[in-house]
Amino acid sequence: MKFSALREGELKSFYNVRSLTPEKNSYDLPGIWGGETRLILCFPKSFTGHSRLERMISSMVTPVFIAALMAATYYASEAAATSKGSFEDNFSIMWSENHFTTSEDGQIWFLSLDKETGCGFQTKQRYRFGWFSMKLKLVGGDSAGVVTAYYMCTENGAGPTRDELDFEFLGNRTGQPYLIQTNIYKNGTGNREMRHMLWFDPTQDYHTYSILWNNHQIVFFVDRVPIRVFKNNGKANDFFPNEKPMYLFSSIWNADEWATRGGLEKTDWKKAPFVSSYKDFSVDGCQWEDPYPECVSTTTKNWWDQYDAWHLSDSQKLDHAWVLRNLVIYDYCKDTERFPTLPVECSLSPWD
Repeated sequence: MKFSALREGELKSFYNVRSLTPEKNSYDLPGIWGGETRLILCFPKSFTGHSRLERMISSMVTPVFIAALMAATYYASEAAATSKGSFEDNFSIMWSENHFTTSEDGQIWFLSLDKETGCGFQTKQRYRFGWFSMKLKLVGGDSAGVVTAYYMCTENGAGPTRDELDFEFLGNRTGQPYLIQTNIYKNGTGNREMRHMLWFDPTQDYHTYSILWNNHQIVFFVDRVPIRVFKNNGKANDFFPNEKPMYLFSSIWNADEWATRGGLEKTDWKKAPFVSSYKDFSVDGCQWEDPYPECVSTTTKNWWDQYDAWHLSDSQKLDHAWVLRNLVIYDYCKDTERFPTLPVECSLSPWD
């Protein structure tokens, strides 16, 4: 795996970059559900304890857990939807179909942006709770001003009462690292942004971006590493979106008024078209059917809403703590200038 963008960019002076090499396994699931993974991350050169980061994230599955997982899989087949079908099976183009292409075998999908327009797609089905995963390769080279969005939302468009869970990948000048922004909306209100650096160059290869959503927590994963945890753990969190089913979307669009250095860096249209790539969409969730699907009231039959999915595993807590120490660029819960009184959910611990 090459990390030229990181070596040439601002991270060169601060980080040694190591590779992420997950072992192949049968499940596209995080943490304790995902077998054993070798995770070697980048770390500050001044961090003398770096050898502790080069650890095996051991999540060896016991026979008892295997039996439980098989049972959960059986129940999931009865109560929830699992999908890994073709693009046509799962998605519809939202706009600019002429900016959408596929590989010859139809397994890789490409969205392009030029000065005229971008492009986007959405799932045909809505879901309320589950595990949602996609592999993306982002726009390479000079991508300043370009945003690739991968998100869940209750509707198509910026509706005044929408709920939304966002991954937004903020392009940059050649050699500078991508930033990843996550955000959460409830009833049309957002302003819950976090921004992170990534420990790899997301333009060189496909990486997996996933959302775990149940009534207890929302977790944003990058290659199984939990970068953000948003809790609903029994204390007051009126901002937790758990009432409305959501579609899954992805799009590429121009946002040079804010995306790169606060809008100082504009999109260089001479570099267009800008192309993002997608493959291996996977969902294991409660598919919505009006007026009310059975699986909403029986979600604990599914692994993504059983007790172990209500909080991070021990190895996930180690990973998340490392991310918080090393990769967070902005956290709205630390922004007392913007929020003199912090939102209530900022008091909820991600470790519970």
